[in-house]
Amino acid sequence: MARFLSTDWLAELSAEASTAKTGPLDDAFAVQQLVTGGPEGDVSWTVRIGNGSFAVQAGVVEDPLVTFTQDYATAVEIHQGTLSAQAAFMTGRLRVSGNVGLLLERQDVLTALDDVFATSRATTTY
Repeated sequence: MARFLSTDWLAELSAEASTAKTGPLDDAFAVQQLVTGGPEGDVSWTVRIGNGSFAVQAGVVEDPLVTFTQDYATAVEIHQGTLSAQAAFMTGRLRVSGNVGLLLERQDVLTALDDVFATSRATTTY
């Protein structure tokens, strides 16, 4: 069991992502996450989606389609499933920057991430 946002946790996400497959896409894209104020400090990671697969990498990338930014408490609630990303966004707890329109067009692929990271979500400690 890895602690949320630790390097071990990111390694678990990466391992889970490496076994998952996506459907065909016209082009690859990246979704970046930034969590501020946690016990690990500010933590960022990116999920790259394309070429039939998912990949997770730690840190900030220069070319994300979108970036989700939230504080630690919000990130925990979203990860645990007690707060939806939509509700967090609507209440200002989750900020989104980048190409939101294209993100919405690819929502079906992003929904698949819930299944990809189910094991990690079930075993994460906080």
